[in-house]
Amino acid sequence: MIYLQLFLSFLQIGMFSFGGGYAAMPLIQGQVVTTHHWLSMEEFTDLITISQMTPGPIAINSATFVGIKIAGIGGALAATFGCILPSCIIVTCIARLYLKYRNLTLLQGILNSLRPAVVALIASAGISILITAFWGSKAVITFANTNWLLVVIFAVCIILLQKLKMNPILVMVLAGVIKTVVSLVVSTF
Repeated sequence: MIYLQLFLSFLQIGMFSFGGGYAAMPLIQGQVVTTHHWLSMEEFTDLITISQMTPGPIAINSATFVGIKIAGIGGALAATFGCILPSCIIVTCIARLYLKYRNLTLLQGILNSLRPAVVALIASAGISILITAFWGSKAVITFANTNWLLVVIFAVCIILLQKLKMNPILVMVLAGVIKTVVSLVVSTF
């Protein structure tokens, strides 16, 4: 039964996550954290971090991670297959239609109208993760409750990515090193 639940949950995510992995985050959060309670919000934040650090699409990495955590290898296969099945079918159909009708103004208008919705999905997921990172899972947003070290690391990462155009993998490694060093220094005193 759990295999079917994993398959159906990630089938829904795969069917409705237009715009890539970041746009899928609210859908994954809804299924994994809110609906089924397979992960806590902290575990979900860790899941997104791990999914970004490992090669491959975020949604598929998330499906595999959740599947293994919930039901082992069989769960990983069920969740991953559920996640990729809609994409395989939809992309095959759309590719055929796009090649046939790509010059139609109506089609270009539809594609342009989807962009703001995708940006909203990405922003929503980013804000949820930011709140969890800075204020914890209870999301009591107060000045005293803020994890200032993580705010500083976030600001440094933004500067490195936007201003210095640093490689995102190096920025993630650097953020991990900074947090580890600060934690070791604080624990020794």
